[in-house]
Amino acid sequence: MEFDTIAAISTPMGEGAIAIVRLSGDQALPIADRVFKSPGGRPLLEAASHTIHYGHLIDPKTEQTVEEVMITVMKGPRTFTREDVIEINCHGGLASVNRVLQLVLNQGARLAEPGEFTKRAFLNGRIDLSQAEAVMDFIRAKTDKAMNVALNQMEGRLSKLIKKLRQEILEVLAHIEVNIDYPEYDDVEEMTHQMLLEKAAYVREEIEKLLRTSQQGKILREGLSTVIIGRPNVGKSSLLNALVQENKAIVTDIPGTTRDVIEEYVNVRGVPLRLVDTAGIRETEDIVERIGVERSRQVLKEADLILLVLNYSDAFTREDEQLFEAVKGMDVIVIVNKTDLPQKLDMERVRQLSQNMRLVTTSLLKEEGIDELEEAIASLFFSGSIEAGDMTYVSNSRHIALLNQAFTAISEAIENTKAGTPIDIVQIDLTRTWEFLGEIIGESVQESLIDQLFSQFCLGK
Repeated sequence: MEFDTIAAISTPMGEGAIAIVRLSGDQALPIADRVFKSPGGRPLLEAASHTIHYGHLIDPKTEQTVEEVMITVMKGPRTFTREDVIEINCHGGLASVNRVLQLVLNQGARLAEPGEFTKRAFLNGRIDLSQAEAVMDFIRAKTDKAMNVALNQMEGRLSKLIKKLRQEILEVLAHIEVNIDYPEYDDVEEMTHQMLLEKAAYVREEIEKLLRTSQQGKILREGLSTVIIGRPNVGKSSLLNALVQENKAIVTDIPGTTRDVIEEYVNVRGVPLRLVDTAGIRETEDIVERIGVERSRQVLKEADLILLVLNYSDAFTREDEQLFEAVKGMDVIVIVNKTDLPQKLDMERVRQLSQNMRLVTTSLLKEEGIDELEEAIASLFFSGSIEAGDMTYVSNSRHIALLNQAFTAISEAIENTKAGTPIDIVQIDLTRTWEFLGEIIGESVQESLIDQLFSQFCLGK
């Protein structure tokens, strides 16, 4: 497999102490050697692998100094892409890093496509597809727990389990093929329905275990879309500020202060929340506020978790009743706020309506009840603590979909085996299971899907 040499900026754009321009390919070292001059004059081509060298970049056309740099030399196959890799550490200004990139492009390198370095690592066999996808999960992780799950997947925990299951299925398929093609071999044990059932049951059980972790894994990867709703002036914006621990939303005593939807990511006990503060849902003649109310109703439909806020010092209203009606059947935590004020809220009515919901009382002004609220959020989606070291968590939507398809296929194989269907017919469902599992790690996947997956990566990775 032959590739040209690619280059890209691998650090975020903007001002910083250091920026890195990365090259990968068989011409990475010669290109760097043509533009690099060390104080001792030693060529980079003679440098040992995995060493770093101080010097200057020189434009061969003008002989002018372009940058003062440190260059890291890493020779394949002991690199991320399994190709020769050069990393040029230069000053982190926009002008300097772009000038360095342009210099290596002028020497024959090609600008890398998004995710092309990781794609080469996959195509060159250093990592499989699930590990490649975990690279972006690791970069985008918003909590320590999400990062640990991605790290385990990068290190191949999911891959090893999938490969083990595929090997189990492959051995069964091979056994069946031998029985069919060479029935005269007396020393080959015949694959019976009972033997097939035991093998298939084991595979299904392992797939089921993975699927049981998928909800938690998906939450850790993507975060919970969490919407704060309630009548105006019940403390929704105060709740957002309390969870974010920063004054992101304007808080006043004037109803209708929040006119639009405000979004913010927050880490609650290791659970990433995409927190949405909505405009108070009520009938209003104010055109701007009315648009905000409509947007609030729309995000409510797409939410994973609802935080319904009530005012302890206000009487229970028809609008409150309508909010309870709107969130029926959803995951809801009811928050009774402003408990530092005299009670006017009918708590008995609130308890009746929130029988299947969590109920928490708070005084956000006095910072009371926030710990109880965070515990309620975490326990609603994670029973006990989630430890990435103990289990293999599936977090990727593509993997979850393929596991569900594999589960269906292996279940059909089990049902057909119990019904006494000939083993060579059951073999079809086993083969489908094997193929679905193979798509997770990239053993049986179309090139178009690979291109689509890596196009979602950031440039330089």
